[in-house]
Amino acid sequence: MSDEVPGLPEYVERVLDAAERIPPGRVMTYGDVAEWLDEGGPRQVGRVMALYGSAVPWWRVVRADGALLPGHELSALDHYRAEGTPLREAARGAQGHMPRLDIRRARWDGVTDTEAHN
Repeated sequence: MSDEVPGLPEYVERVLDAAERIPPGRVMTYGDVAEWLDEGGPRQVGRVMALYGSAVPWWRVVRADGALLPGHELSALDHYRAEGTPLREAARGAQGHMPRLDIRRARWDGVTDTEAHN
């Protein structure tokens, strides 16, 4: 986050800042964020996002398998479709017919200039 929030641990601030940097239509996995920060791991990033992520574009920090966040699938899907995030439509026989993120196409490397995507 651009302005530090009093009382939040530095690691939390760094994870939330990383989430805010991800351009619309792109995603980073929990592991990608941890690697980008060179600190913590996927579980720690997931915990931060679960506890504090509602103030940032939480739908852009995702599971490595591309599955939508349980309990938030429809909200996330609305964001993905509005931002043009690459999706893989579910097979007709798939339970719930819920699409998945196309991680290969949607993944952001953390290097590309975000200003060019806004």
